[in-house]
Amino acid sequence: MAKKKKDDPIIEEEVEQDDQDFRSGQASTTQDDQTLLVTKEGLKKLQEELENLKNVRRKEVSGRLKEAISYGDLSENSEYEEAKNEQAFIEGRILELENQVKNAKVVKGHTTKGVQIGSIVKLKKVGSSNDEQYTIVGTTEADPFENKISNESPIGHAIMELKKGDKVTVETPSGKQRYEITSLK
Repeated sequence: MAKKKKDDPIIEEEVEQDDQDFRSGQASTTQDDQTLLVTKEGLKKLQEELENLKNVRRKEVSGRLKEAISYGDLSENSEYEEAKNEQAFIEGRILELENQVKNAKVVKGHTTKGVQIGSIVKLKKVGSSNDEQYTIVGTTEADPFENKISNESPIGHAIMELKKGDKVTVETPSGKQRYEITSLK
């Protein structure tokens, strides 16, 4: 395990955990001081959002607050209320992101041939001729519009550790679906 340098905000180490915890997704959570599994790209996005909130958005809201205060009578000042609400949201999000970055573990270089976080998987619904390609990511990176699904989603959870050619039945919001893994990178 690589040690984190004092000035290095990125924690890059191979995550070695009990296979059962990994498959169950228990290790990927954002609560308090628990490990958050992310890809290198996902950690970079978290850090970029954090930097933007700290260095850009904070200053913008501060300027809006100063301007709203200059209008006088804060009791009936909607601009002031909006700016205060936005400031509270930004500060809350900063705390959340700092906690996530602090507890992030970059998943990389697994030696297993099964599905892991970072894997690109092609699934074929049994009975269909079309493949669907997904990238398996941690919970903070999930984006269905980019075909990035969380290891904790019904499909992501069900296919963890499976290999090319394996079939699995998944309970989805639209009912039970059967899938076959046709490709795994």
